Parts: sequence; structure tokens; C-alpha cells
Amino acid sequence: MAEALLQISGLAKSFGALAVTAGVDLEVRTGEIHALIGPNGAGKSTLVGEIAGEVMPDAGTIRFAGADITRLPVHRRARLGLSRAFQITSIFPGFTAAENVALAVMAARRRTFRLVRPASADGEAQAQAGRLLAEVGLAARAAAPAGGLSHGEKRALELAMALAGRPRLLLLDEPMAGTGPAESAAMVGLLERLGRSHAILLVEHDMDAVFRLAHRISVLVAGRIIACGTPDQVRADAAVKAAYLGDGA
Repeated sequence: MAEALLQISGLAKSFGALAVTAGVDLEVRTGEIHALIGPNGAGKSTLVGEIAGEVMPDAGTIRFAGADITRLPVHRRARLGLSRAFQITSIFPGFTAAENVALAVMAARRRTFRLVRPASADGEAQAQAGRLLAEVGLAARAAAPAGGLSHGEKRALELAMALAGRPRLLLLDEPMAGTGPAESAAMVGLLERLGRSHAILLVEHDMDAVFRLAHRISVLVAGRIIACGTPDQVRADAAVKAAYLGDGA
């Protein structure tokens, strides 16, 4: 069994009287794609925000690669190898795809820069950007303005930017959201490839993608993990069927 890269224990967060995460235990192992699923309002985004450092938990611990990161800010978690890609793309639409990734490379190196001119002049950043764009299948679109890319291409571009920091764990928030069948299939293929070299915690509503990609699945309902196991185990779990997947799962 692979070692645990991310270990969450007793994680809790409330907003007023609403308990959004309520004693969550979760583990992501080195080399696995671990999917987090659950109905709307289950607390998935809050949980990922707690892992990324954007939301401070009220209780519980988060350990990454053996270190306690529960109270670390976002940038220090990123330096340790945690990288998050959001449901809503966060690219610079007026810059080219290559410039967007070069800026992410420079930010990961913690260099100061003034928008695009230094990025264009940084040969090392440009070379790394080219490699990352090729890794996500966008080599032919390097010179295209990011704002003109298709929705699926923008999602792939955001993944290239997330990879700029050489993460050990990718936190992906609904990468298939808003994509059509062809783009969704392309994203599944891309995530399969990335999963060979990165651990991934995947939040996704596309169940076909989840059951194809995930090594293990955790099901979050009302702030609690009600099941965790292989896709076959989760598909057969009576509590999961009742709470989320439905009788036709």
C-alpha cells in the first residue's frame, strides 16, 4: 500500500450554526487519484479550501508529507507541493497561453515581475512554459491569446499553470465543469496522464469521469464522509446509493 501524502483528521468548520465540515477524516496516498464526491451543499468546496489554506478550520489537523500544515498560509503550502486549480478559470485573457504559464513559473520561483514584459524576456521561464503546455496538449496554442481559447483549452491551460510549481498533490475543483462531451473526454485523458506522476484530489460531479479516473472515492454528505473505498465498493454501498448516487447507480 502506498504511503499517505495527505492526512486529514477530525477537520471541522462551522459558519455560525452551520457545520460545513464535521469531523472529516481523509487520506490521499502517493500516486493515487482520489475523488471527493457529494451532493451540492455537502461541504466539498469548504473542505478543499481548508486543505489549500484558504479556509482555516475550527478543529482538526492536516498533515502533508508528514508535516503539520493546519495553520500554514496558502503560499507556504504551495511551496511544499500543494497546488489548486479552481472551478472558475483564473487566467489572464489578454496574454498568450505561453505568457500565462511563464508568469506562473516565475511566481513559483518567487521572482518579482511586472506583468508580461519580463515574462517574455525570461528564456528559462518561456522554455519551461513550452514544456508544460506540451504536457497538457496545448503546444500548438502557445501563441494564442488565452481569452480566445475554448473552455476546455482554458481548463488545460490552468492545469499547466498549476503544474508550474512542480506540485506533489493537485487539488482539482470540477475540471470538467462546463465542458462538452469531446472536451470532457480530452480532460479525462489528460488527468489520466497527470495521475501517473502526481497525486490528485479530484472534486467532480461527472460520475462517468470519477468512476473512470479514481483509484479511491470518498463521499461527503452534510459535512461528513459516509463512505470511502474503491469505485466498485462505493458504487455498491447502500448508504451512498441512498444519499447520493440513487437506485440506478
